[in-house]
Amino acid sequence: MGTTAEVRDRWRSLSPLPPPGRLRTLSLATLANTIGTGLWVTGAALFLTRAVGLTPTEVGLGLTLAGLVGLTASVPLGGLADRRDPRSLRAVLQLAQAAVAAAYLLVGSFPLFLLVATLDALLISGNLAVRAALVAAVGGPQGRVHAFATLRAMANLGVALGAGLAAFALVVDTGWAYRLLVLGNVATYLVSAALIMRLPAYPPARRPVRQKAGRALRDGPFLAVAGASAVLSVHHVALTLVLPLWVVAHTEAPLVTVSALLLVNTLLTVLLAVRLSGSARHAVPAATTMRRAGLVLAAGMLLWAASAVVPTSVAVGLLLGATVIYTLGDLWHAGAGATLAYDLAAPDALGAYQGVDGLLAGLVRAAGPALLTWLIIDGGWLALAGLLALTGLAVPPLTRRALADRADRSPHRA
Repeated sequence: MGTTAEVRDRWRSLSPLPPPGRLRTLSLATLANTIGTGLWVTGAALFLTRAVGLTPTEVGLGLTLAGLVGLTASVPLGGLADRRDPRSLRAVLQLAQAAVAAAYLLVGSFPLFLLVATLDALLISGNLAVRAALVAAVGGPQGRVHAFATLRAMANLGVALGAGLAAFALVVDTGWAYRLLVLGNVATYLVSAALIMRLPAYPPARRPVRQKAGRALRDGPFLAVAGASAVLSVHHVALTLVLPLWVVAHTEAPLVTVSALLLVNTLLTVLLAVRLSGSARHAVPAATTMRRAGLVLAAGMLLWAASAVVPTSVAVGLLLGATVIYTLGDLWHAGAGATLAYDLAAPDALGAYQGVDGLLAGLVRAAGPALLTWLIIDGGWLALAGLLALTGLAVPPLTRRALADRADRSPHRA
């Protein structure tokens, strides 16, 4: 009996699923949503080229243009979440995304693909800002960073499960198999919306004071901190795009190593995201954590670079060890970035500020692939490591400035 209890307690300590309650409901909604993300991301390129008939160039160009246009929805929908119930707004957006996801089945030309992809990108970008407002409402001021970390762990688990399920369609490799992936993505949006509606409503506690449009975009100290966090987020591109190319072209490691590296990152994120979130509960310690993240990420970049000049077995070990170090930096960056985006925002405009934070990160994601592919493939790991380290070191003084600015303005707001 005691052994069973110990096993149960050990499982609970490892499981990213929180105890029963509102956060568990939101976690299950996130899990459902990201299973669909894994299905779509894994099979989208093949669906669009093999089932729809687009060329790879058309797919790449369409997704890039759609992604840039989609960024414009982040701030307006984030601001709307400050004036409306973020629970209901997110559920509506999930239903809209289900409809747009289904519309991919109707695509038969590049112009129609561009239209659907743009609508999809607008909803995704806006929905992320609304989600941030909903996480803040569910977690409360003291629990929102823990909630953010929990949802990140669940999202990684969901994407991994979705990617695994999508493998069956890739093996069958027929048009109908890829269409089933699209339908599976649609279904997960519907399940996610239904779960979200099981949460209580979160109407604004009071009607926000009417502010000038774009207040968050005019908050210079906040923009400086959020911009630094966005620059650090370029490391995601290094892991998912540049590192696989580097392993293939510049190291003696076997090709399967790429899958192993991504698997290590996913598993560690699921297991450690919540555990490592406790070091960044407020702005000042979060800034220190962000500095640490920048330095650790820089070390990971240098170790990845070193894999090109060692024998095969050493290269594999170095790549795996560097990915573990990278993942720690990634998790510290994510937790600290969420804390700073919440704590440095105006309390009555959390959604709008999260929208701006997401906008800056989105701009980096858009520019990152072209910049890093050009930089690193020509041996620019050292430059990237320097950028990450210097950016991390800049965050604490920028945060102190933002806190001082907020303190100076508080009496005027009151």
